[in-house]
Amino acid sequence: MKLVWFRNDLRLADNPALRHACAGDGPVAALFIISPTQWRQHKMAPIRQRFMLAQVDELGRELAALGIQLHLLRVETFAEVPAALANLCREQGVTQLYANQAIEIDEQRRDHAVSAALAEQAVSCHWFNGCCVLPPGRVLTGSGEMFKVFTPFSRAWLKALDEEGFVIHRAPTPRGESLPWQPLAEREWVDAALGELTPDPRWLVGEAEARRRLNDFLEQAVLDYGETRDFPAIAGTSVLSPYLAAGIISPRQCVAALQQRLGYRPQSKAQPGFVWLNELIWREFYRHLLVLIPTLSMNRPFKPETADLPWSWDPDAFAAWCEGRTGYPIVDAAMRCLNATGWMHNRLRMIVASFLTKDLHIHWRLGEDYFMSRLIDGDLAANNGGWQWAAGTGADAAPYFRVFNPTTQGQRFDPQGEFIRTWVTELADIPAAYVHQPHDWLRLKGRQDYPAPMVDHAVARVRAIEMFRSLEK
Repeated sequence: MKLVWFRNDLRLADNPALRHACAGDGPVAALFIISPTQWRQHKMAPIRQRFMLAQVDELGRELAALGIQLHLLRVETFAEVPAALANLCREQGVTQLYANQAIEIDEQRRDHAVSAALAEQAVSCHWFNGCCVLPPGRVLTGSGEMFKVFTPFSRAWLKALDEEGFVIHRAPTPRGESLPWQPLAEREWVDAALGELTPDPRWLVGEAEARRRLNDFLEQAVLDYGETRDFPAIAGTSVLSPYLAAGIISPRQCVAALQQRLGYRPQSKAQPGFVWLNELIWREFYRHLLVLIPTLSMNRPFKPETADLPWSWDPDAFAAWCEGRTGYPIVDAAMRCLNATGWMHNRLRMIVASFLTKDLHIHWRLGEDYFMSRLIDGDLAANNGGWQWAAGTGADAAPYFRVFNPTTQGQRFDPQGEFIRTWVTELADIPAAYVHQPHDWLRLKGRQDYPAPMVDHAVARVRAIEMFRSLEK
């Protein structure tokens, strides 16, 4: 018996572990391990859990239709996984385990322990690259080292892709008669600790839905992506990040679809489609970094010297930021959108991260954890990379003296205040001319229903610069 262990790769198509397990003869089964205690320790958002489990349900039905049974194990923590998996392999007569590699340190340690435990039972483990277009360790400098700077990584990644290419693995064909599938909600081990299983209707699951979103984006928005991607009131992005984070669609499928749409693979900013491809390369870069520098999974900064920055841990200021009560409309709108929907536009992620770290001087780790606890697309590599970039502690971070001005960011990327008025209901009736600096207008109207700015940006900016300059002394 061959067993395919699904993790953040919840798809049939372009799944190397599944494809290799289904090559040749012999029975194949599948496995997904539900670890609610571990998920909570990793700050996994409830909306992301619901989304992932809804996809597991969908995957279980699709596998059953192919004659492949998906086993579900509830194992509370990673430490308990090796013994539970060894028991399942004994019970089912498993001789080979197939899985796509994890990149996070806790997951890697779990997988190493699984390999050791199964080796004692003569069960061989086969690991594959299912999370990146090019596997970590494939894109190297001239001296054979992994990159720590994005721009040369991007050039080398494109060159390696041209030289090596990539393969899209087909979904397996049926391996026997279809099997019954019992929905997760009917399982006896489902309880309150697992959380709500009903998925958010705004986020439909399924590989067909992911492909539909990808195709719609490529047909309608990719050519204008460079001009529209920064405006949250415009549907100018792919909104594929939840599907990539759960592995419902692969980055290889995205690159292949882009190339098919354009008739070529863009190589520079001058070519249509490159700006979106570059975002996929950023995703790859952060994942490669997580493998190169395991301490990034341990709350440590990419730049070690910045560990000494005198960050604030002010709980009241942090709560105001979390709840969208900062007095800066674009920041508050972004945070309220996140809290209500589980998703945030990428430009807004940069704005609110800059505000927390450079205006409130609060440690980026608090913001990183809060995002993970709310985002449907929470992904350690991308989330950590984005937060450290904004805080000035990460790879390719902007110079510390370049601090986002939340007011001018709002004026530039939500000029008419459409996004702000959608989420900050106190400002729904304010004229566009005042929406980014509403306080004088509100005073004239005798209103006090929106908070005053909690900090003076100009003063806070100087303090942020002084924090970083202190490291040079």
